[in-house]
Amino acid sequence: MAKLGKRTRQVRDGIDRERTYALSEAVSLVKERATAKFDETVEIAMNLGVDPRHADQMVRGVVNLPNGTGRSVRVAVFARGDKAEEAKAAGADIVGAEDLVEIVQGGTIDFDRCIATPDMMPLVGRLGKVLGPRGMMPNPKVGTVTPDVASAVQASKGGAVEFRVEKAGIVHAGVGKASFDAKALEENIRAFAEAVNKAKPAGAKGTYLKRMAVSSTMGPGVKIDTSSLSAEA
Repeated sequence: MAKLGKRTRQVRDGIDRERTYALSEAVSLVKERATAKFDETVEIAMNLGVDPRHADQMVRGVVNLPNGTGRSVRVAVFARGDKAEEAKAAGADIVGAEDLVEIVQGGTIDFDRCIATPDMMPLVGRLGKVLGPRGMMPNPKVGTVTPDVASAVQASKGGAVEFRVEKAGIVHAGVGKASFDAKALEENIRAFAEAVNKAKPAGAKGTYLKRMAVSSTMGPGVKIDTSSLSAEA
């Protein structure tokens, strides 16, 4: 077995890997151990009782975190005419139609989130093989195919986070930065967990939320007692 480095041993010290912690205590432990030379992202992972291979057990959605994500998000919008102008006014970083499709097809993807007006989807559909694997294909279910591009851009810039269950039944996402105060992180975590719970599919059987943990980019995972999400609210 490989030996653990000094820093790894230090950040793991004091955490019982078998224990579940109340949300406030878990957040405190994560913040204390986020000692990297950069502002680490605080990440949440939720193990769900679903099998996403079945269409009626897919979990997908979007949540607007009350305190934002702490990261700068570059937004691209596929739109024409007045809608393109609305997107620019709302703060979109890249706006275009056929010209933007050509840029993306050429392999240049200089954005983190993609929004499109409904009339643009026949055109944007050509980019499925490029944007799909990156989880960036516009989708009406998560509000990225919409005539209200201004609101969509503002939500993306303000802290909207998409989530989608992976093959192993796990949903994970960044919910803030280690520099956030504890209350802000707790509010973001509760908001994310609530959104995932509301997205429970009709085909889910038995226990839906099995396990939940929070960590920083370079830190260890800390298991959360899911009952504390409501008990501390």
